[in-house]
Amino acid sequence: MDTGILLTIVLIILFSLLAAAAAGYFAFQRGRRSGIEIEQDRQSKLRQDALDEASRILADADTQAKQQLLAAKEEAVRLRNEMDIEQEKRRKELDRIEDRLQNRLDSAERKLEKIETRERKLNQRASRLDQLDKQLAQAEEKHMQEIQRIARMSEEEARAVLLAEVEKTSRAEMARTVREVEAEVAEDADRRAREIVALAIERVASDHISEYAVSSVSLPSDEMKGRIIGRQGRNIRAIEQAIGVDLVVDDTPEAIIISSFDPVRREIARMALSKLVADGRIHPTRIEKEVERARQEIDQIIMDAGEQAMIETNTQGLHREIRKLLGRLKFRTSYGQNQLDHAVETAHVAAIIAAELHANVRVARLGGLLHDLGKAVSHEIDGPHAIVGAEIAKRYGVSDAVVNCIASHHGEVEPQSVEAVIVAAADAISGARPGARRESLETYIKRVTELESIGNSFQGVEQTYAIQAGREIRVLVKPGAVDDMAAIQLSKDIASKIEDNLQYPGQIRVTVVRETRAVEYAK
Repeated sequence: MDTGILLTIVLIILFSLLAAAAAGYFAFQRGRRSGIEIEQDRQSKLRQDALDEASRILADADTQAKQQLLAAKEEAVRLRNEMDIEQEKRRKELDRIEDRLQNRLDSAERKLEKIETRERKLNQRASRLDQLDKQLAQAEEKHMQEIQRIARMSEEEARAVLLAEVEKTSRAEMARTVREVEAEVAEDADRRAREIVALAIERVASDHISEYAVSSVSLPSDEMKGRIIGRQGRNIRAIEQAIGVDLVVDDTPEAIIISSFDPVRREIARMALSKLVADGRIHPTRIEKEVERARQEIDQIIMDAGEQAMIETNTQGLHREIRKLLGRLKFRTSYGQNQLDHAVETAHVAAIIAAELHANVRVARLGGLLHDLGKAVSHEIDGPHAIVGAEIAKRYGVSDAVVNCIASHHGEVEPQSVEAVIVAAADAISGARPGARRESLETYIKRVTELESIGNSFQGVEQTYAIQAGREIRVLVKPGAVDDMAAIQLSKDIASKIEDNLQYPGQIRVTVVRETRAVEYAK
């Protein structure tokens, strides 16, 4: 192949490459111009879309603004309506208040007119009274002149006679009025008191309790007495020293007597001795063990009794020591009446009376339950049991009102509330009800004799008689030495002296009898 052909082929190839390059260039330029146009179209479309979106947003905002404006207008209308309604209500209320004020003003004016009318009548009556006073003064002057003329007495002497006559008449009228008022008040108070007391007694049922100062333990045989005494009396001495009681071994068949002033000790001795007799092994060591066990059982019985009393009277929550002292009352009696039963009964009666009189029921109930708390330690602490019990109750957080109920139920302290008076009355009711207490014949005779002696000790008394088993005394006075007013005062003085000098269950009625007799003989 020659050079020309090769050159021709190379040229052809070069032209082909140039043509292809030119075609590619022109195609690139056309594609570039087309992409710019497309981008411009896209930008234009985006701008149009943004404008459309802005228009839409503006339209929505305009719509929302119109809606909010409309809602604001509606809310304003609603508030205006509510204000109108409220103003209407207030206007009506003001009208009602104005009507009431007007009515009150009219009523006040009517009352004022009545008062003025009454005042005019009173003034008229006063003027009439003045006239009557003047007429009376004139009549008295005429009367005095007539008395002086008839009796030929001076004015001073006539005045003295007249004053004596007026005083005598006034004292008689006063005595009669006092008797009538006292009789009326006493009758009404007695009727109401009887109703309340009868209601309280009917709603409270209690047992009849007998008083015992000794306890006995049954033995299987008289041979057991020797074993209880022990060799040279060591067993009986061990029992007496461990408990503090006296064992009486006498001719009573198959029984041994326990004597002690302390009922708790007596019960401990009875329980321990019963267990020793049942076991049969009786010696000092065994005695000490059984006594300790019995003492623990008695302590538990005391706590249970105090808790049961609080449950029965609905007074739970008291201090443990108060509960223990209440339980100790289970083993104490007064005139044959068990003191714990008496305390529970007094609490019930006091609560019933307080409810009838609209007083504080809880204070009355708690005061009735704790009023004899001092009797549980009366053999350990000196002083009246009411004061001792009040101090103990105050020490363990009992309220002052209840403390006063305890301290005042026997009169050592003045009662400061109606509940204190109720507790004292409930205590008397519980002790004086039929079957509650009893006293020995010697004590009864001594009390009746002292009652008559107190009555006879006053000046002007002719004779005194105790009647109704010492519940009442009749005092006969000399009519010339004691007038009607003095008879009233004499009954109060005798009652006060009885309260100060005697101890007795319930109450004693003092009746002063003044009898005037006119005697004349026909000849």
